[in-house]
Amino acid sequence: MASPHVFSRGGAERVRIDHGHGAQLVDVEGRSYLDAAGGAVVVGIGHGRTEVVEAAAAQASRVAYVHGSSFSSEVLEEYADTLAPLLPLDDPRIYPVSGGSEAVESALKMARAYHLARGEDRDVVIGRQGSYHGNTRGALSVSGRAGLRRPYLPWLTGFAHTSTPYEYRCPYPDTHPGGCAQRHAEALEQQIQELGPGRVAAFIAEPISGAGLGACVPPDDYWPAIAEVCRRHGVLVIADEVMTGFGRTGTWFASEHFGLRPDLLTAGKGTASGYWPLGLAVVSGPVHETLREGGFVHGFTYSHHVVGAATGLAVLRVLERERLVEASARQGERLHAALRRELEGVPGIGDVRGRGLLQGVELVADPETREPFEREERVIERVLEACREHDVLVYPGNGCADGRRGDLLLLGPPFVVTDGEVDRIAAGVAAGIRDVLGQGPVGAAG
Repeated sequence: MASPHVFSRGGAERVRIDHGHGAQLVDVEGRSYLDAAGGAVVVGIGHGRTEVVEAAAAQASRVAYVHGSSFSSEVLEEYADTLAPLLPLDDPRIYPVSGGSEAVESALKMARAYHLARGEDRDVVIGRQGSYHGNTRGALSVSGRAGLRRPYLPWLTGFAHTSTPYEYRCPYPDTHPGGCAQRHAEALEQQIQELGPGRVAAFIAEPISGAGLGACVPPDDYWPAIAEVCRRHGVLVIADEVMTGFGRTGTWFASEHFGLRPDLLTAGKGTASGYWPLGLAVVSGPVHETLREGGFVHGFTYSHHVVGAATGLAVLRVLERERLVEASARQGERLHAALRRELEGVPGIGDVRGRGLLQGVELVADPETREPFEREERVIERVLEACREHDVLVYPGNGCADGRRGDLLLLGPPFVVTDGEVDRIAAGVAAGIRDVLGQGPVGAAG
């Protein structure tokens, strides 16, 4: 029986997990599940990596905590030096925190402090419609998911939102094929101008959309066009790589797919692969130099944590030694092909998309018109449970179509997933969708 004293997330009954290994999770009754979502698209190196646990324990046995404002440590500095060459920023400086939301909060403050240090009172950050950057107030303010924002709207100020490269539901359909990137750039420029000269501090977006829009990959020319607008107006570019970083999309960071060199970058989830709450706010050398000279008033009790650094370093070593970023790219191609094959003829399939081991499936009531299911039908919740009955765990999403409607499955298994497990994931997803939506009418994989 579940404890009555746990404030659980949601009302559904929880499966009690006993242990995990590789891409598998095993419950207390011995039933094994394929973790096709890496939890919340967190676990990259796989479950049960004792070397990572041992690295954390070894550090904790020496010293578990020192305050980051007074002390540094050898392991923290080694972690930063090992990670820096892998980051898509010039001369990066790393500010470790406890997760993705904290990383985004830190980056937003860094952007504001940077401009203040330069004598400019820039107070607005622009995000994108449909985006998700975290659940703390600043991160939620710049997020564009209406359902998450609605209860807290009186508190969410100082942010604006522009259009998103959501190719399946592109806001500029007359530009296809090709051409919408420039329209997105023009929309951003217009918004910067309407907000007023010298007001916009930063633009934040995921290089490839994660939970909010289900692995949407922008056109190749989108990020160069967006970056050019930002540079011209002195607006800092923040790449939110909380979900896409550390190999998830088949490169160390998704920014690399587009040649993007952001001014700031946020990371979490795969940073420590779930073995420790670890996030990162990273700034380029030039931004850091300005912040250092102007001062940066900010901090968390658990930032710069020595056990977190030891865990992150151990995860980095596994990723490098076992070439798991390359495995993510390779197995991602296999998963995408397997999904398209298994979902052919399955009802309700609108789009299959993604890069590396970040793959999304959008479900629709009518594949021809792309009309979403009504929210009251709870399609994605039912599919989630149906997939679990086939021993496959997936990550659900909703609201992508209009802020309320729009059902998504997001897949992000550990990079150690085998060929056979990839094929089982695709078959289990197809079976789960069929269980909920029936055998027909025949849909068409997008």
